[in-house]
Amino acid sequence: MTAATGYAAHRTLPLRVEIVRQFKRRRTVVMFGLLLALPWILVIAFQFGPEPSEQERSSLRIYDLAAASGLNFAAFVLSLSASFLLVVAVALFCGDTVASEANWSSLRYLLAAPVPRDRLLRQKLIVALGYSAAAVICLPLMALLAGTLAFGWNDIQVPGTGETIPALDVLPRFGIVIGYALVSQLVVAALAFLISTMTDSPLGAVGGAVGLWIVSNILQAVEALGGLREFLPTFWNNAWLDALAPELDWSGMTKGAAVSVTYAAILIAIAFRRFRRKDVVS
Repeated sequence: MTAATGYAAHRTLPLRVEIVRQFKRRRTVVMFGLLLALPWILVIAFQFGPEPSEQERSSLRIYDLAAASGLNFAAFVLSLSASFLLVVAVALFCGDTVASEANWSSLRYLLAAPVPRDRLLRQKLIVALGYSAAAVICLPLMALLAGTLAFGWNDIQVPGTGETIPALDVLPRFGIVIGYALVSQLVVAALAFLISTMTDSPLGAVGGAVGLWIVSNILQAVEALGGLREFLPTFWNNAWLDALAPELDWSGMTKGAAVSVTYAAILIAIAFRRFRRKDVVS
């Protein structure tokens, strides 16, 4: 069977088409609006809230030091959102990819175009990861802007020790923090993407990924598991705090990145393998 004249598989479903389609989705606008508004909402809460007491300041918790500088505030916002809000955002962008097409009954028509199955998944995954990365990056950057305007460009105080590090020395490390946050969310992205290829319910894909992430958080708190907890994708979720220590420590972030990339690679491989055999007609 010969292909139609002018047909080329590599030209089907261009990235720019998928980017525009996802950008026009209401959930994209709402999620980015929430992420960009959150730092300003927290700034207002700090402005109208009571001043922390001396005892609270001396506890050196990340919350109590949030108003010390723009960098401290950005670190606080990231620690507050990394374990849930960013998880929901990434799960939303990656879990809504294939499942939404199946839910709208447009998946079979895309494949009949014909768009090769592997290309369909690859294009959708690239765009979903792009939007997920934008979500993870925009939140701490907006928090840094809001915190700097509200609390000033001061040296950062390290949570736990109270040591002070010059702001200009910490700024490059903040790039490491954001980079690690991106890597740590790869597991959520891959898990949501896998579930998206298994269901025609976008909400089920998003909820399934978030639910399993919550289960991992619960298991992480079970000390009886001992060293096995280090293989949970959530165990190294806050390892980015080591980048803000007086002496940069890569050990935790290296282990966390290795765990995240390994899980993500396995889950994405399973998604591609399963989708190749999926019955999209029934």
